[in-house]
Amino acid sequence: MGLFSLVVVLLIEQVRPLPYQRLIHGRLESFARLLERKLNAGEHSHGILAWGLAVLGALMLAGGAYALLQTISPFLAWIWTVTLLYLAMGYGQFSRTYSEIEMALRMDDLPEARRLLGPYHERSCDELSTQEVARLAIEKVFVTAHRHFFGVLFCFILLPGPCGAVLYRMAAFLANLWGRNEDADAGSFGKFSRQAFALIDWLPARLTATAFAVVGNFEDAMYCWRTRAARQTEREDDVAAGIVLSSAGGALGVRLGDSQPGPGETGEAAESCLLGDAGVDAMQGAVSMVWRAVVLCLLLLLLFRFARLVTA
Repeated sequence: MGLFSLVVVLLIEQVRPLPYQRLIHGRLESFARLLERKLNAGEHSHGILAWGLAVLGALMLAGGAYALLQTISPFLAWIWTVTLLYLAMGYGQFSRTYSEIEMALRMDDLPEARRLLGPYHERSCDELSTQEVARLAIEKVFVTAHRHFFGVLFCFILLPGPCGAVLYRMAAFLANLWGRNEDADAGSFGKFSRQAFALIDWLPARLTATAFAVVGNFEDAMYCWRTRAARQTEREDDVAAGIVLSSAGGALGVRLGDSQPGPGETGEAAESCLLGDAGVDAMQGAVSMVWRAVVLCLLLLLLFRFARLVTA
């Protein structure tokens, strides 16, 4: 049933991508800001309390409704699961914009590509070159694929019903909203949300990186993962995204994030990380690799399901 739910959600996403920013992000942000205003006094313990109320409350609602609907009708429980899984994923939110960026770059319309990338980039895109726009778009599509599909998928598999998907989405959202708040008045309120998500995302990030390595250049992916993961992204606290990008970049054969040879690395070690530039030509390859990884995960789930049926 879980595999069928995933396939249905993927098909729905292709027909009608979830307007995540408008439908989910805004409502969750309003709720999280309310909790922050009521509970944040700059203490670490207040952050733990707020995180528990938000995440555990969402889990109780999702799991309780699932259990109740399961007693009434398994079909209703399945509909509830598909609905929450669809709301928790939202990979399509960037995929269409990514295609538009690629088309703009191929048409030599750099200003339009910068404009499309702007809402997803923390800094101004006005001075970015064609190669830089392509690289940042590729990095964004890999991280989005992990945060809005693979991470949700792996947690969905591990926990019953829709609980895993809800746990991952809520934890990721709060880590981004509270955990990256650099306002001095916030104190250490957001520290726990960042730590909790790092723990939750520890296994999913490595499974995603492995999937990218398997469907791409495995040797280069493993080397870049091993030697670059800890410093792949500009934010030192985002190690999981660094692992995903290091593996994806090596598998695709392009430089993503900080993929240059490290200090003191020479000879074969340095040459192994001298990957190609992440230009426009690599953009289609990045999307293809994401979908190959999706198919790989679905096939593995199908095999596990078949094995359970045979051994039952």
